[in-house]
Amino acid sequence: MKWQGRRKSSNIEDRRGQSAGGRGISPMLLIPLFRLLFSKVGLVIVAVLVLIMVVTGTNPLALLQQFIGGEPQYAQSTDYQPSPEEQALADQTAVVLADTEDVWNKMLQDYREPTLVLFSEQVNSACGLASSATGPFYCPGDEKLYIDLSFFSEMERKLGADGDFAQAYVVGHEVGHHVQKLTGTMDQVNAMRGQLSETEFNKLMVRLELQADFYAGVWAHHTQRSKGFLEPGDLEEALNAASAIGDDRLQKQATGRVMPDSFTHGTSAQRVRWFRKGFETGDVNQGDTFNAAQL
Repeated sequence: MKWQGRRKSSNIEDRRGQSAGGRGISPMLLIPLFRLLFSKVGLVIVAVLVLIMVVTGTNPLALLQQFIGGEPQYAQSTDYQPSPEEQALADQTAVVLADTEDVWNKMLQDYREPTLVLFSEQVNSACGLASSATGPFYCPGDEKLYIDLSFFSEMERKLGADGDFAQAYVVGHEVGHHVQKLTGTMDQVNAMRGQLSETEFNKLMVRLELQADFYAGVWAHHTQRSKGFLEPGDLEEALNAASAIGDDRLQKQATGRVMPDSFTHGTSAQRVRWFRKGFETGDVNQGDTFNAAQL
């Protein structure tokens, strides 16, 4: 994949080397908080917090911060230095994100460009605290993509899905979820949570994920037409990655059996089919997975 020397997105938030902490207390709440603590009620609260600390061994201030809310706090590790290989991955990811911006700004009116957060080990988002084991994800609450670049090494080592375009496919898929957020599709699906059985809701999630695969293909189609960035073997890398993360294949590797009712992302064949369809057509109107008779 030809990415060197091309525009990198400025919508990158680099939290590598930072540890995700709790949420800070808003300055607007400090005055009433101090008044409360020095009142009779406040003394009772302090006594309760001390009791919690003694009995559970937890930090009661962390609970207080979660109750009050505020902005996530991060501790910067000043000695963090990414390896040349990791930094090359970060630069490549920034170029891919820029390519998605170029495509979706043309495809969607009033497109809001998402921010991509690079993190290591764990991260705090509007969707909660997540570890690297979660893998790349999109949080609709803050409209940000979260990626620990070590995932790409794991994808290659554990799933046999290697190559720069396989990595680009992952970014394109998460941006596809952002497109679903902007078009209202994601909110419509999430609104059905609790109204359907787990099995039926899982089926909706599969259609949501397959549409994100389709959108990743649409992005790749238009980027290839405008920039000719693909090299021989690149498409096969993305198709191999889509196949490697199919629910049936992952379940077979993990447990030795397949449970279709628990699928949330689609089978290997389905993921390959919808990414390929997006790549071959480049037509967003052909990606209605929710009304497709066959996935």
